[in-house]
Amino acid sequence: MSSSDTPVFRRLQNVKHIIIVLSGKGGVGKSSVATQLALSLYSLPSSPRIGILDIDLTGPSIPRMLGIDKHPVHQSSDGWVPVFADGSSARLACMSVGFLLKRRGDSVVWRGPKKNAMIRQFLSDVRWGELDHLIIDTPPGTSDEHLSLMEHLAPLQTLSRLSSILVTTPQVVALTDTIKCLSFTRTVSLPVLGLIENMSGYACPCCGEITNLFSTGGGDAMANREGLLFLGALPIDTQLVDLLDSGGHPPEGESVTNIDAYSNDLHINETKFAVLDGYQKTPTYSLFKIIAEKVVSQLSRSAE
Repeated sequence: MSSSDTPVFRRLQNVKHIIIVLSGKGGVGKSSVATQLALSLYSLPSSPRIGILDIDLTGPSIPRMLGIDKHPVHQSSDGWVPVFADGSSARLACMSVGFLLKRRGDSVVWRGPKKNAMIRQFLSDVRWGELDHLIIDTPPGTSDEHLSLMEHLAPLQTLSRLSSILVTTPQVVALTDTIKCLSFTRTVSLPVLGLIENMSGYACPCCGEITNLFSTGGGDAMANREGLLFLGALPIDTQLVDLLDSGGHPPEGESVTNIDAYSNDLHINETKFAVLDGYQKTPTYSLFKIIAEKVVSQLSRSAE
């Protein structure tokens, strides 16, 4: 079987760019960065079609952040139908093992071969369709999931469609683990679009003043040292944290007065993309908009 005859290649041949979000250490906010990247790209004037694939099999959090964690996945004659976070607009498709769990608190206790099979199924059996960007959220480190992912995506790598973004926090421990992650990308010849330093200070919700809770500037220094583009620094934004924790929905027990903003059933509201609407009102949105523009610029250069 030639590389272009694989089920993964046939399914993803209409995806223009695949961006893998990596972090060497857990707890650096990689999933929130992947979610913000999807929302920021979605908001571009060109109205691109976005897919986000969550292969953090033991800690799937993307569905909750997008406010779609209670939605089932449907099977069609052409494969699994992804869940669309934006309802009838159908420009932001999502797939995650979180959709397959009976209860939110259920654990995924799988060995390597089953993880590999699940990742292959996500790539080859999901009806992604034509996408401008497919963002893949990965677990921390460089383990089974990463090796399986690169193995299945290898046929697309020859078409220069694969790239990655590294996420770190300012602490030395996180930066050290990010260096290991960078080493992984070089080993598997995966291009790096740039580095994001997350949790770089704390933005006061009252006055906007940023206080450095940890050391600062480590991500920028590492990027310069390693020849990477520093995409930007993101502070801790409590408004963003609350939004992604609730998935754009009000906390449980809070009364809902605007039926257009929030849905009372398990169906996505057809008229309002609540998470996007809330995200665009956070202080972080304007910062990440610049990061998204840098990412698009980098992708354009690589395509030349």
